[in-house]
Amino acid sequence: MAKNKIYKLINLHGVQIEFLALGGKIISWKVPEKNGITDIVVGYDHPADYFTEDEYVGALCGRYANRIKNGRVNIDGKTFQLSQNTPPHHLHGGNEGFHKKLWKIKPVESSEGQSFELRLFSPDGEEGYPGNLKTTVIYTLTDNNEFIIDLKAVTDKPTIVNLTSHSYFNLNGTGKEDVSDHFLQIFADRYTPLDKESITTGEMASVENTPLDFRQPKLLSESLHSDFPQIKSKGGIDLNWVLNRYSHELSKAVVLHSKQTGITLEIWTTQPGLQVYTGQHFPGKGKGKSGYSLQPFCGVALETQGIPDAPNKPHFPNSFLYPGEVYHQKIMYKFYSDGKLF
Repeated sequence: MAKNKIYKLINLHGVQIEFLALGGKIISWKVPEKNGITDIVVGYDHPADYFTEDEYVGALCGRYANRIKNGRVNIDGKTFQLSQNTPPHHLHGGNEGFHKKLWKIKPVESSEGQSFELRLFSPDGEEGYPGNLKTTVIYTLTDNNEFIIDLKAVTDKPTIVNLTSHSYFNLNGTGKEDVSDHFLQIFADRYTPLDKESITTGEMASVENTPLDFRQPKLLSESLHSDFPQIKSKGGIDLNWVLNRYSHELSKAVVLHSKQTGITLEIWTTQPGLQVYTGQHFPGKGKGKSGYSLQPFCGVALETQGIPDAPNKPHFPNSFLYPGEVYHQKIMYKFYSDGKLF
């Protein structure tokens, strides 16, 4: 498998999504709109750059996306020590998480649209996780302008699983401006506050009367530079919302809208959480697309996922997977370019 090979999904409306075997990374997502064609995901011009620059951009993250406190998890009375790649904690699957793996890829038949299957085997003990884990992901682009990510995993030992997709969106077009002029709506009444080490405290707090209340669409700029401690301490937004509805059926989680291009992105999911991260870590230098450097707030990550550190918080939605069970979650991105927010 050529490391730099680009795989393409194209639909009848001219939407085109490109990705790599490396981490299943989505490197381009082109949407026709009133001004022409807009690439709505942050990234780099050359596939080789995805091996050397920010490792999570556009990637599938696992085995467990987001943070696990002290990298430790207790499963059926036995404690497992995971890699502590953000000392002393574990983040996005560890030093060699799914974002760094070369997935096996093949086209597959689908009644919904053009599809590719991505497969990955993670051996027992990798990054400290128990169990041989077999993961299958299907990328599908429909002619209804829906991009569907279907996530499945099975194990031969009790383990934990939490998979997500980590694209950074800028509906104005990557490299042009930051995302502070985007409208954001999140279908969640609660969020999970963080301690000083970015670990969930265990509380599910109300968004009422806080800058984190996006239950109605509002500009990101209204909250992005707030003095609210959970925002100010991170230099921007980097928090998980607890979605109001999650089940085996897809439910709408979030809406992102650009007045400039008229593009609206809806994300539907079966997952219980949504991590919103506004990319404040980007250094303002480097190899962004078309010669633009990646500036802070140049994109917003909208990661539907399990709740961070759920294995250590029994009252959070279940993240354990046992032999004979199938981890199965879906993410669906629906996009419009008619200029309307709804």
